[in-house]
Amino acid sequence: MQPTAHAVKAPPTPGRRELSAAGLRAFFNIARDWGLNTDEQMVLLGAPGRSTFFKWKSAPESADLRRDTLERLSCILGIYKALQILLPDAAAADAWVKKPNSAPGFGGQRALDRMLGGNVADLVAVRQYLDARRGGWA
Repeated sequence: MQPTAHAVKAPPTPGRRELSAAGLRAFFNIARDWGLNTDEQMVLLGAPGRSTFFKWKSAPESADLRRDTLERLSCILGIYKALQILLPDAAAADAWVKKPNSAPGFGGQRALDRMLGGNVADLVAVRQYLDARRGGWA
């Protein structure tokens, strides 16, 4: 009798609905930490309708987000993580997005102002800036 080969199964990949729910839960916690108002949150999420936004907020597990919104969430989570690494004091990390910034790409404005430009590219620019500051990939 020959030994049976057992295939190693990879853990299941989370589906879009699971990613959507986890991303939204994290986003709303970050929005709270950053002190973002509803309008700011909506712009960062790609300007969903108000009813959609409040549905996502009250029942994130029911969301099935588009790729654009998932990319936005990924950038925001990356920005949050980079700030936690660069500024280990949580209050300082959370306040950074609302402080004027003289670095190239910000023009003296707050990082939040750049992120509220409405385009995914605005979020990517802030994330790349922070990743470069912490020595990660730019």
